[in-house]
Amino acid sequence: MTETEHARCDAAVTLAFSVLGKRWNGMILSTLSDEPLSFAVLRRSVGGISDAVLSDRLTELAGVGLVTREVSPGPPVSVSYGLTEAGQRLVPVLDQLGRWAAENLRSC
Repeated sequence: MTETEHARCDAAVTLAFSVLGKRWNGMILSTLSDEPLSFAVLRRSVGGISDAVLSDRLTELAGVGLVTREVSPGPPVSVSYGLTEAGQRLVPVLDQLGRWAAENLRSC
């Protein structure tokens, strides 16, 4: 691998961890892995997260192309969140990373 390829790979990994390393993002992605969910159902499924943080994380995950936001006009208006194709492809990687961490990293 050339120095340029190493730099490009490092930048990509750094970007991935800047998004995936934030608290709650992995849990949100995992929770959405089976089906799209409303904000309220998602909030209940991700115990301990505040509405503001969930909203921020969903906005960020949508901004990087991992989560979709679909508004149904209603009445009442409903919003559901689901995974994009890229988000779906990420779920097995997160599962594998979690298994690796449990087997190889010592807790502090």
